[in-house]
Amino acid sequence: MWRPDPADGTMSAMPTRTTLAAAAAYVVLATTDTVLAGASSPAARRARYLTKPLLMPTLAVSFRAGTRGRTDLLARGTGAAQLFSWAGDVALLARGERAFLAGVGSFLVAHVAYVAGFVSARESRDGLDVRGARTAGALWLTAGPVMAWAAGRRSPELAGPVAAYAGVLATMFGTSTTLDPHLPGRARALVRAGTTLFLVSDTLLGVQDFLLSQEAPALERAVMATYTAGQGLIACGVAQAR
Repeated sequence: MWRPDPADGTMSAMPTRTTLAAAAAYVVLATTDTVLAGASSPAARRARYLTKPLLMPTLAVSFRAGTRGRTDLLARGTGAAQLFSWAGDVALLARGERAFLAGVGSFLVAHVAYVAGFVSARESRDGLDVRGARTAGALWLTAGPVMAWAAGRRSPELAGPVAAYAGVLATMFGTSTTLDPHLPGRARALVRAGTTLFLVSDTLLGVQDFLLSQEAPALERAVMATYTAGQGLIACGVAQAR
């Protein structure tokens, strides 16, 4: 079912009951997992083995219901990114260098999928707005080396993967700012907000893992709050980007 979008006159799909129910479940799960992330009790940590692996599948149900029938690369890339994000979430439930590298690898592929989707829906080369790409490049040149150096202090084997991940993360953010202006403005704004929060989340995670000597509960919650909000906003924006 379709209706005019009063913001820009384009047509957008009305959300189905499945979309809304799954979206509401995702918000509840995200809120619960964010609270649990800052708790140090064994019970809270055990509970996260249930809440965290359910995040991306629940979001995927809502996203697929909202993009039913779409075969464009933007939608398919977002679906693939959610799958590999789930793998990263599961990997990072464990502790240790091997689990960390598995999580980094999974999220790196997720960002590549996002990049592929965003590039497929970017505006034409004529008049391409590169301000977002320049911002992304500046972020990578400043934060990337710092995080790679800090990761290398923890373990020399982490420096390379962290540097590569920082580059792909910055690229994901940059490409999200060049979506075709013919797409609904609200959709593009949601995607940009989502990738910005994703960038903030991973930056906070890097600070937590590589620069602090002990866990900070408030920072752990901030990581999950920005991560889950970012994923949700990207999914919502892509679903509206028709």
